[in-house]
Amino acid sequence: MNAPSSLPHRRARVRAPELIGKGGWLNTGGKQVTLADLRGSIVILDFWTFCCVNCLHVLDELRELEERHSDTVVIVGVHSPKFVHEAEHQSVVDAVERYEVHHPVLDDPDLATWRQYAVRAWPTLVVIDPEGYVVAQHAGEGHAHALERLVTRLEQDHAAKGTLRRGDGPYVPPEPVATDLRFPGKAVALPGSGHYLVSDSTRHALVELAADGETVVRRIGTGERGLVDGDAATARFSEPQGLALLPDGSVVVADTVNHALRRVDVETGRVTTLAGTGRQWWQGSPTSGPAREVALSSPWDVAWFEDRVWIAMAGVHQLWTYDPRRERVEVAAGTTNEGLVDGHARDAWFAQPSGLAAAGSRLWIADSETSALRWAERSADGEDGYVVRTAVGTGLFDFGHRDGPAGQALLQHPLGVTVLPDGSVAVSDTYNNALRRYDPVSGEVSTLATDLREPSGAVVVDGDIVVVESAGHRLTRMHLPEEAVRVEAVAHRTQRAATDVAPGAFRLDVVFSAPAGQKLDERYGPSTRLLVSATPPELLAEGAGKGTDLFRDLVLDPAVPEGVLHVSAMAASCDDDPGNEYPACHVHQQDWGVPVRLADRGDSRLALVLAGMDTGADAAPDAGADAAPDAGARAGQ
Repeated sequence: MNAPSSLPHRRARVRAPELIGKGGWLNTGGKQVTLADLRGSIVILDFWTFCCVNCLHVLDELRELEERHSDTVVIVGVHSPKFVHEAEHQSVVDAVERYEVHHPVLDDPDLATWRQYAVRAWPTLVVIDPEGYVVAQHAGEGHAHALERLVTRLEQDHAAKGTLRRGDGPYVPPEPVATDLRFPGKAVALPGSGHYLVSDSTRHALVELAADGETVVRRIGTGERGLVDGDAATARFSEPQGLALLPDGSVVVADTVNHALRRVDVETGRVTTLAGTGRQWWQGSPTSGPAREVALSSPWDVAWFEDRVWIAMAGVHQLWTYDPRRERVEVAAGTTNEGLVDGHARDAWFAQPSGLAAAGSRLWIADSETSALRWAERSADGEDGYVVRTAVGTGLFDFGHRDGPAGQALLQHPLGVTVLPDGSVAVSDTYNNALRRYDPVSGEVSTLATDLREPSGAVVVDGDIVVVESAGHRLTRMHLPEEAVRVEAVAHRTQRAATDVAPGAFRLDVVFSAPAGQKLDERYGPSTRLLVSATPPELLAEGAGKGTDLFRDLVLDPAVPEGVLHVSAMAASCDDDPGNEYPACHVHQQDWGVPVRLADRGDSRLALVLAGMDTGADAAPDAGADAAPDAGARAGQ
């Protein structure tokens, strides 16, 4: 196990590489920012991409730190795309507004700065001190407390040295735009009135629209972030997404950033909380129990299926259910591992399930990060719960726009799914800006419409389909076409370059240093966890499976030329205070999918930094360093 340390490794004295990105800068009033401009400030680079729910979690984690240290800390978002759509500049502009990013953002569509800093995962945070040196790196979520301690210490040290500069950073807010909806997420048709209820996600509210889909009837929620029950004028949400009608005529809301389910009485507009604590679920937390006592994690959509509310729990790659009769929640499918694995629900893997639709015996699922359309249904014998199957999609790294037989068809990060009157399934193919159709009878995939701006959901009304164009800030009603739209087929893989690795014996190290004032607490058993697997599984001749050490000796099969190493790591650190019987503890976790290619001269060690600095033998920085030759700051690209 990597020995914990309370301070960043002192051997490293690595000059931070310059920030470069072909897309330029956002939130700076048009100014190009350099590291020299930021000298004297503590800089936190947030490598993110807007498809990634873990990146969105980190944005929320950083808000309080950003406000508390506004005169000493400059957070810089480095947008590093996974999907082709995310490399389009306007898409980044939209995402920065959609998720209320209140700091400068560098648009890096070619991953130039990502490579300079040898980043391996979304999200990754890199801390640069006021003199321009990299002092820490953190991958994944749960690092807010560690950053708070590090920033406080850096403020003290550099104030004493005279190298800390206080003042405003380079952030310049963009001009607000007046529209009735701003990045709406999902919609539901209200029976009787013909109206629509829409989640107005960026404005933290719900909007009821008249039957024309344009006229605002009322707003539910103040428009300010918060978790507050009450009437339409006082209730608060935080980036609500999915909506579903309940049998009693009320609407259940996936209140995503509040990690909660809310109920709206359509008649009165009153909002109450059904499930969730307002805090995010972490590994080791309860996965079933009284609904108001169990934490959830970024519920993205909801559907009524088999007498329960099913929840697309995007934040932990699972499906959960809420039973309104017993007022309980529990996990229904998924292991929390990210990927595409079918089979019994308890063994299935998902990747940010974001859209749900029930039809007969099937629950259809838009599994966004695998660009897949999947479904859950009861197992054949009816006695072993549910099984999960895939209709379209192959995994985390392949995506595109290709029609035809489902086995070779491609989607790109779909967020919504809708059952059509003929039993086929419409997919809101979000990053293709298209509406697609899957026919379960013929097994064919076709395109119904293109030129939609990030469709994220749809509802069927009187034989037409009403699409939520999220980046278009509107609902669009269209007739279902009799013939498919012809679209030139394109196929993509994530553009991250594969790492050359040596076949045979191979060392995997997950680097973790406990934050200052904390330690790994072993009083109740191991506080670290490591899960390793591969696609294809044959890549790993030895070393797959679970363990409690943050290192693993693997054997890579030379007969498998390339693949993906899947690594999931967790570490819990607690306050190092012998006099405190109940010290505060924090969980750090991250999943990596590392494309690798076997080569005779490839690396025989892979280091993945969960928190701290890699000081292994081959840990030289990618860019220039004012450092001794043995100083290291990276995991090796």
